[in-house]
Amino acid sequence: MPTPTTALRTIKLVHTVVWAFFAGCILAIPVLAWRNHIAAAWWLSAVVLLEVLVLAMNRLRCPLTAVAARYTPERQDNFDIYLPLWLARYNKEIFGSAYVLGVLYTLAVWRGWL
Repeated sequence: MPTPTTALRTIKLVHTVVWAFFAGCILAIPVLAWRNHIAAAWWLSAVVLLEVLVLAMNRLRCPLTAVAARYTPERQDNFDIYLPLWLARYNKEIFGSAYVLGVLYTLAVWRGWL
């Protein structure tokens, strides 16, 4: 049985890897659209949309946050992930905006508006 510290570190590492995957997907969407890889951009948009649905079903919190909370009384915005505090605090605003803009850009390229 892992110690609480080991369990928390493992959860933070997994959470950070999952976050990096989705952040990478969000950043790749407009790049793929710009390179005219529209199908790939739509696939990544759908993958991210699944994550948005998971967050919506969990009151806009990652399910890993609740798991991490079992191992520490700390509740800073980055207690459950290896991100700087400012990025953890504004993560949804930053990447939510980037996601919406990337999808809109993809739509514009797909429709031939750009």
